[in-house]
Amino acid sequence: MYLSFLLIDVGDNPDRPRPGRLWLRNRYRVHQRLCMAFPSADRKSDDADFLKPYDPKDFGSNQVHVARRTDTGFLFRIDPITSGRVVILVQSAVKPDWHYAFHNADYLLAATPDVKTFDPCFAKAEHFRFRLVANPTRKIDTKSRPDGQRRNGKRVPVQTDKLVEWLANRAESAGFSIDEGSTAIQPGYVYMNKTRDGKGQFLRAIRYDGTLSVIDPARFLEILIRGIGPAKAFGFGLLSLARA
Repeated sequence: MYLSFLLIDVGDNPDRPRPGRLWLRNRYRVHQRLCMAFPSADRKSDDADFLKPYDPKDFGSNQVHVARRTDTGFLFRIDPITSGRVVILVQSAVKPDWHYAFHNADYLLAATPDVKTFDPCFAKAEHFRFRLVANPTRKIDTKSRPDGQRRNGKRVPVQTDKLVEWLANRAESAGFSIDEGSTAIQPGYVYMNKTRDGKGQFLRAIRYDGTLSVIDPARFLEILIRGIGPAKAFGFGLLSLARA
């Protein structure tokens, strides 16, 4: 896999934002631009300079709108860093072509994207510091229908006092455990809008910072690749680690 670090030009004055800051406000547009780093082979050969209009079907290449595995898909997260700057962290199954994605919008970037290979390997009882931005939800109205089929139900936000419990429950089935007492949460919201009419949607975003222990290395690696929770196309689910 690959890890990419994209430093975004947000300017140093929030009252006079650079295009990068405006772009980050709509997670749909961010995801759309990141998808452009995975053009299909036909798109790349037929339009090497990216002169044709964006067409979603040209940017599948088995990497977009697919299950996240070792050979398909990508996850991303938008992180604030020092001095008010912002970085986008992207974990992808194949090497992205950031030049192709941003060659007509390089004003969004403050530096050339940094891309590194990523081949994690874990051992039982290893400890890590972690960060995760997730969209914690739970399903309701999932009762069975008269014909015996189970109703899919709908997703609702997890209660504020249950947010750490939500992550702990997912950790248990994913081969790791978290130190609930030292897990810090930072609630917030992100905005996404597929149209230009201003009628978008706010998604709840919870940032988790804490420490974890690996229980089952194979299952832990699987969840690291797949991501945690829903709404992964809008910057949720990427679990990043540092040695404790």
